[in-house]
Amino acid sequence: MAFTLTTLGTASPHPRPGRPCSGYLLSGGGAEVWVDAGPGTFAELQRHTDPAGLSAIWISHLHADHCADLLAAFYALAYGGLTPAAPVPVYAPAGCGRRLAAFFGRSDDGFLREIFDVRELKDGHEVRFGGLLLAARAVVHDTEAYGLRAECGGRVFAYSGDSGPCDALVELAQGADLFLCEADIDRHREGEQVHLTPEDAGEAARAARVGELLVTHVGPTLTPAAATGRAATVFRDGRTSMAREGDVRTV
Repeated sequence: MAFTLTTLGTASPHPRPGRPCSGYLLSGGGAEVWVDAGPGTFAELQRHTDPAGLSAIWISHLHADHCADLLAAFYALAYGGLTPAAPVPVYAPAGCGRRLAAFFGRSDDGFLREIFDVRELKDGHEVRFGGLLLAARAVVHDTEAYGLRAECGGRVFAYSGDSGPCDALVELAQGADLFLCEADIDRHREGEQVHLTPEDAGEAARAARVGELLVTHVGPTLTPAAATGRAATVFRDGRTSMAREGDVRTV
């Protein structure tokens, strides 16, 4: 059963020319799920699928570089002629609907429901779309945040979202065929463990015994190539690659 990951954007903490923020398209088992909606990713999503036909949208956390393009999607689906046949399920941490409503100057998010069926993520939450099973795991960040584990046809994909080093991240990625992991920072500030260095990403991949580590969400103090190289020095048991916009990978 075909199971693919399309990279829409990888930048942190803001989009750059040709490089949107975090966003991915998971396709498999008859389902398509937009994973994280960073600025610029909605436009890229339209290169690969009709947004009106999405099975779901999955948001790891409510920082703007992972969710701001929900607004672009709402405008397109509500007013731009891309009307879905039914409201698109949006799985996100608590408060997502209220934040969207606030952009329109409204406190009640009920008006969103014709377009977005917003559902709260919880640790251990599982949902199935056709042959694609999604599971959320709470990870360490400076806001409520969830990593994603997806299974389809016996293959496993894991995504860190934004996370600091933690046991939950390793458990999430355990035995994954492909592990998409942030490597945002060059080094940790004293007392702060809310993102991963490239070495942290490599160590998580090693501990989880994944097949391939795909490095993403590299911040401005690093280059993606340098971060990927540093992660590879720690993760020597499998392949380490750099996520690139437009790449389509079979899990």
